[in-house]
Amino acid sequence: MTPIMRRRLQIFCRNRRGFWSLWIFLALFTLSLAAELIANHKPILVQHQGTLYFPVLKEYSELEFGGEFDISTDYRDPFIQELIQESGGWMLWPLIRYNYQSINYDLPSPAPSPPSRENWLGTDDQGRDVLARVIYGFRISVLFALVLTLASSVIGVAAGAVQGYYGGKIDLVFQRFIEIWSGLPVLFLLIILASVVDPNFWWLLGIMLLFSWMALVDVVRAEFLRGRNLEYVRAARALGLSNAKIMYRHVLPNAMVATLTFMPFIFNGSIVTLTALDFLGFGLPPGSPSLGELVAQGKENLHAPWLGLTAFFTLSIMLTLLIFIGEAVRDAFDPRKTF
Repeated sequence: MTPIMRRRLQIFCRNRRGFWSLWIFLALFTLSLAAELIANHKPILVQHQGTLYFPVLKEYSELEFGGEFDISTDYRDPFIQELIQESGGWMLWPLIRYNYQSINYDLPSPAPSPPSRENWLGTDDQGRDVLARVIYGFRISVLFALVLTLASSVIGVAAGAVQGYYGGKIDLVFQRFIEIWSGLPVLFLLIILASVVDPNFWWLLGIMLLFSWMALVDVVRAEFLRGRNLEYVRAARALGLSNAKIMYRHVLPNAMVATLTFMPFIFNGSIVTLTALDFLGFGLPPGSPSLGELVAQGKENLHAPWLGLTAFFTLSIMLTLLIFIGEAVRDAFDPRKTF
């Protein structure tokens, strides 16, 4: 590790708020990656007649457990549970016995039902477990924002590097294009495009990528405009090094400082945009685990405050952690920052 990176890491760690926010966020994200083992309507492990089954990983027919029909096994069915128990078998259930789309048909009150021992954060208006949908929704929101941030950063850095390094007509044409493209009403275009096609994870990612890449162009362009005439860059050019190698080896490392500083905030904005589209009904397909859809349910069911409160606290905690991490990263890459 270089002395500069060691210094940046030390500054980041000294920012206790950002340091602990990073660990808390990583812990929550790691737990959400194992959502199927935490919240699922299928057991993790089943032992029947001396044979082990893994329903989380594979579908099994009722016939495997002595049932009557060649259909997918419903492990919550009392008949199936009785068959397994009669054979001396057992089932190891997840902590939450629902996934994001399974419905509790034994609610003590009409859906949405309040929090209970069975549904810790209650159910939504379709009888689905709210906590399970929060866990799955958190995972898909973070993964979506992560892929979008990385893809838009690659495109934005490349566009800004070409503009700043070559300048002249290339820079002029690119700048006019960006001015026109950034002047478009992004949210309305996203809504129109999402209503024309049947939205899914990858379609929505591609549509948002059309506009999100511009966030880093100006920053990277300014760094390349400043760095292209520095002495070591001119020396590398005089030695016959190609433009691509000069951009990658000598100018890009300086531009990456500003890029890494902005990335946590781009990540944050991606989550907010996805939540807004889901709230308006133009995001992920219906039935998908979505924090925005949970916000919409809270708005439509004011008599069920647990829906709105769950959505509010989930988004508030997640976005606050990301902001604190972004501030710590910004301080770590600030050359004026001292211990």
